[in-house]
Amino acid sequence: MCDYDDELYHEHLPNICGAVREKSKTCCSINTVKRKLPILTWLPEYTLKTLIVDFVAGMTVGLTAVTQAIAYGAVAGLPPVYGLYSSFMGCFLYIIFGSCKDVTVGPTAIISMMVYPHVAGNPDYAVLICFLTGCIVLVLGFLNLGVLVRFISAPVIAGFTLAAALTVGSGQINNLFGIQSKSNEFLKSWINFFGHIQETRLNDALLGCCTLILLLFMRKLKDLKSCGCQSVLKYLSLCRNVLAVIIGILICYLMSREREEMPFRISEQITPGLPPFRAPPFETVDEEGQTVGFSEMISNLGSAVGTIPLLCILEVVSIAKAFSKGKIVDASQEMIALGFCNLFSSFFSSIPITGSFARSAINNASGVKTPLGGAFTGILILLSLAFLTQVFAYLPKATLAAIIISAMLFMVEYDTIAEIWRAKKRDMVPFVFTVLCCLFWSLEYGMLVGVLINALFILSKSMTPQFQLESQKHNGLELCVAELKGNVDYTAAESLNIKTVAFVTEQKTMMEKTVSLVIIKGSNIGSIDSTVALNLVSLRDDLKQLQCELICWNWNMAAAGVVCRLQRKARNMFRFTKNFSELLEMVANGNSKSESDNKNYSNSNGNHSHTGSSPVDQIS
Repeated sequence: MCDYDDELYHEHLPNICGAVREKSKTCCSINTVKRKLPILTWLPEYTLKTLIVDFVAGMTVGLTAVTQAIAYGAVAGLPPVYGLYSSFMGCFLYIIFGSCKDVTVGPTAIISMMVYPHVAGNPDYAVLICFLTGCIVLVLGFLNLGVLVRFISAPVIAGFTLAAALTVGSGQINNLFGIQSKSNEFLKSWINFFGHIQETRLNDALLGCCTLILLLFMRKLKDLKSCGCQSVLKYLSLCRNVLAVIIGILICYLMSREREEMPFRISEQITPGLPPFRAPPFETVDEEGQTVGFSEMISNLGSAVGTIPLLCILEVVSIAKAFSKGKIVDASQEMIALGFCNLFSSFFSSIPITGSFARSAINNASGVKTPLGGAFTGILILLSLAFLTQVFAYLPKATLAAIIISAMLFMVEYDTIAEIWRAKKRDMVPFVFTVLCCLFWSLEYGMLVGVLINALFILSKSMTPQFQLESQKHNGLELCVAELKGNVDYTAAESLNIKTVAFVTEQKTMMEKTVSLVIIKGSNIGSIDSTVALNLVSLRDDLKQLQCELICWNWNMAAAGVVCRLQRKARNMFRFTKNFSELLEMVANGNSKSESDNKNYSNSNGNHSHTGSSPVDQIS
């Protein structure tokens, strides 16, 4: 036997014990502790100058966070105060565990919209989802499973974002015109709008539309070229939501003084004071007064238990990468930070939270230096809960609707959609299916449909191996030369057999050539599985029926080993030579010399892999 047969007949398994031993040596090192607690890296070098910059940035973000929190609480189908309850704890915890200075954690439009179908106005379900999201994301982070987000492609993300923006924006169209609506879903919202358009309230419609125009105009202020006023215009643009809220509250208050009823449809009364510290609810009471247990609550939440954590991860990691400025983002650490934020927030009646792109962009534009800016954002939200809840009682729903719609208009990734269309139009298939399913079915199932369609594309590609067949003639011998590349999985096994047998049969019947030898080069094969190995053995038997021999030439040892371990007699299918001429000489001289030639090849090529030219090149 050849001196490398041991390599063929013995599979090399990973050294799990060694890997665990190496991991245990580093798990308690100073570098690991600093990586898991990023605050230990920047806090010792913190200065008063940095504190001032973080204070300004944190307060700027906080002003926007308060208004968006109230809006997103309503989007989730809950009292607006739950948006505020969800906005402060994540700010404090991200300081300790977060690795990106710009990320601001809190409620977002997409996550709030994902929560809406499952709560039915019962906050207990939203708080339980927050707790479960924290647990799931935390476990995935500690297991370094941040790679899960890679299964969601750019077309699916773009499609989901577009559908979410349309859904959230459409859900506010009735509030913008002062029309009552029982649903925030895309189709139902528009049906309700056109069915009750005669109920439009003039005051609400004027305030909502004017506020929307004002917000769109103020967004462009930062782009205006002005001598000496650039910084003022920038902060006016960043604080546009706050100004819109102040104007709306002021108009509502002044107009309500002269009449008994409110001139606008206003938000629900916000309960003053801080939220109580209590464990997440593991049981609740339904509308009929019946107690609903934990298992039934999980059943009612359905797929949201899996999709909401995945979307939370996707958002926070995407934002961290967007603002990383060339630094490598540790996705697992961001997941750990997000897990702790959701876990502890659930004890303060929070809905699921994640990174907010809009508030993170404001944070970055404000020049934040460290994650400590989040502390000032959290403090401002707590102060709002303690002292400003009576003021928010005059906040018109039309103002909130304008704020949400203006945010949704710029959440859509228009450039990405155009780039996908230019780059590869086939990728528009998962994009379109994701959009349609999200709009007319549900957001979570729409995203899953997009992922499934992408998976089908990958599977269909794996069913067609990188396999090229070519007929050649050498010294009167009709040959079929092929080269197999890449990782060949069970999905491609049958295709390999069909193509080869069909090619040999076609040469015999159509070209009147009797192919007596099929040579498959495999030096560029990554790996094969047992199904492919079984089909190779079956292919050899099928070719024998056609008076044709199969030779696997200079195969990757790992791939060849799978076949040899499957069936020892299959060892004679494999040949290892320095070049193609030697292989043909070996075939011409018969199999008796093959063992010694293989051994000579082994002695002169220590790694047993062929580095010469391809068989087609050498034949030509």
